Amino acid sequence: MNPTVFKKLKCLNDIEKKQFKNNKFINDMPLAAQDKKTEKQTGVPSLTNNYFFKYHSVYISKHNRFAPYPKHSHKFLELNYMLSGTCKQTVDNKELTLREGDILLMNIGCSHSIESLGEDDILINLLFRDKNISFDLLNKIHSKNSLTYDFLSNISLGKKTKSNFIFFPQNSDIQKTMNSIIEEYYQQEPFSNSIIEAYLEILISKILRHHPIPTVKLPNEQEQLIFKCLKEIDENYKNITLEELANKFGYNKEYIGNLIRKYTKSNFSDLKTKQRLINANNLLQSSTLPINKIIEHVGIKNKNFFYEKFHNFYGVSPAEKRDNTSSSYKEM
Repeated sequence: MNPTVFKKLKCLNDIEKKQFKNNKFINDMPLAAQDKKTEKQTGVPSLTNNYFFKYHSVYISKHNRFAPYPKHSHKFLELNYMLSGTCKQTVDNKELTLREGDILLMNIGCSHSIESLGEDDILINLLFRDKNISFDLLNKIHSKNSLTYDFLSNISLGKKTKSNFIFFPQNSDIQKTMNSIIEEYYQQEPFSNSIIEAYLEILISKILRHHPIPTVKLPNEQEQLIFKCLKEIDENYKNITLEELANKFGYNKEYIGNLIRKYTKSNFSDLKTKQRLINANNLLQSSTLPINKIIEHVGIKNKNFFYEKFHNFYGVSPAEKRDNTSSSYKEM
């Protein structure tokens, strides 16, 4: 770990200074981050997507020390990484202890509470949305008989998982990647967001490499076919048609179209548009191409359609996304 970044994480922030004095939890989450509707339904405080992912697809923070954090859940995936020290958590009513290097991966809707951390206990929260689990990555690993794969593939396809969390013990190879993600996030050099997204795929791949925990069954043939179709859309999103996709795998387009709707709850056209928007967003954050050129590059001909869909998907306009990304670099 970079000594400058580690020193920064060890320093007490304003919330920690207050919690250190009275050991009482201070809620630093604004109303915009709280999902009151879900809280009313479940009775458990819930955190929503919009606040954390408005400007970045991966959100990282240090957990505030010196006070217990009450039970809560979230609308995104959360990875807890014990950078140093230990912490005790209750995850879906099961007590766990994380030690240095351990990782806890929690699904959308998983509830947990965290006991008070001491001065030497540095817990890192890495938040990401399910769309950050790339179809390409899942397709490459679909043959692995792994609980991790089953967990991630179920999230990607919107199915209920067997468990709402997975615990991974310390591994030096995984630690290196986690430390690189943390350093990249806090140093905030140019293109850090794109590099962090790439590191996230590497992290998941390393977890699969080192923790191939047996599961009950492999994905069935239809699920494997869906992953292959999604990979094809991912790679050829500019021009591919449903008929071309079906022909590639030896099926008619009605069958493939129905299969896509069954497993993804979206139609082929919507998935292709989403992939175009994701690639447009990557270009907005990692290049200086004019927006009209980016629209052309991702294969969209109607500019009004692009602006409407982009705003619906990311909550801001393309210009705002680019401006906010640039501003965040300057502020760090």
